[in-house]
Amino acid sequence: MKTAHFECSSGVSGDMILGALVDAGLPLSKLSTGLRTLPIKGFSLKAKNVRRSTIAATKVDVVIQGNPKAPRTLEDMVRMINKAALPPPVIKQSLDVFSRMARAEARAHRVTPAKVVFHEIGVIDTIVDVVGGLLGCTLLGIERVTASPLNLGSGLVKTSHGTLPIPVPATAHLLKGVPIYTSEIQAELTTPTGAAILTSLANDFGLMPAMRVQSIGHGAGTWQIHGHPNFLRIFIGEDARMNNLQPFRSTDEHAVMIETNLDDMNPQVYDLFIERLLSGGALDVTLTPVIMKQGRPGIILGILTTRNHINAVTEMIFRETTTLGIRFHDVARTILSRTETKVKTKYGEISVKVAMLNDGTQRRSPEYRDCRQIAQQTGTPVRDVMDEVRRAIDCAESTIASKGKPKKHA
Repeated sequence: MKTAHFECSSGVSGDMILGALVDAGLPLSKLSTGLRTLPIKGFSLKAKNVRRSTIAATKVDVVIQGNPKAPRTLEDMVRMINKAALPPPVIKQSLDVFSRMARAEARAHRVTPAKVVFHEIGVIDTIVDVVGGLLGCTLLGIERVTASPLNLGSGLVKTSHGTLPIPVPATAHLLKGVPIYTSEIQAELTTPTGAAILTSLANDFGLMPAMRVQSIGHGAGTWQIHGHPNFLRIFIGEDARMNNLQPFRSTDEHAVMIETNLDDMNPQVYDLFIERLLSGGALDVTLTPVIMKQGRPGIILGILTTRNHINAVTEMIFRETTTLGIRFHDVARTILSRTETKVKTKYGEISVKVAMLNDGTQRRSPEYRDCRQIAQQTGTPVRDVMDEVRRAIDCAESTIASKGKPKKHA
């Protein structure tokens, strides 16, 4: 499994991520070609070789030509990204990053995300940093990302909201649940953009995992800092724990299981509560019936999430349930490599999830949410919609096979 580890002793910013990826071998031309699919004009990428404390590094800058119009609200951001001809995972991750940045700004200023007007993050160079960093990892074939604890720097920084302490409030909100530390360096080392990108990419924060390193990149920060190498270092290689005998191509991740026992909840509230958990960072939610002390029937609420979302999920549990205590334990999980595609049906295009095994066998299944939405709109049973999608999948498979490109199908 191709793994990337970011070493963040000088913090992280959007341009440092781009510089590290290009320095590690990402062709700037391929990155630029992908970014040109964004429906914004008047920018280009420029890379140059620099030195930070005698160490060679790459500095990538977004060069703005003229006065191009930039989206100013989250709605504008979503509309712009959805129009881009980018890989679906990059679009999904980009939307997640900007949504989290908007929520962080909203919490800092006590407004709703829809009312956030992007000052720091609503400019073209930051859009390019976010989408470029995510696209760069995809172009390099990176499947798993880890990172070290983040150096925030210290002191004060001037922003459009005035002079603020480091880390600025938005950065602090974005880094909840992530190991961070301050240092004697009087500068903003970790920016909101860098924090949002890295916390969306990284599966875990801590020591570098065992890996066979294939390339190393140094992404230069803007300033020369006396006595400190101001760059972001990336190690890219194969996870040393994996071998060629594995039964399937997969992603290994570390996650956190959060559990609590409930015996006095109105079951009617679970539906909306679970929806909020899933939209707030939960990977999965289960309700398990149990018999508790004194013979009372109860429920074990189980929530699988990432370290980055522990605080948000915990706050939601305490706010919306009757529990007085929560327990946590780390879990490891292995996930089949998955992609998403669409098939044409008589109801229109419907998403299909595709899981890949190591021998090339593909498992395809209709996306339930799409099928449910169509069933609600047309009055058709969900079962019939899903059957239609499976027929469309079979038809597509037969067409491919007839052209001499057989596919294994489970």
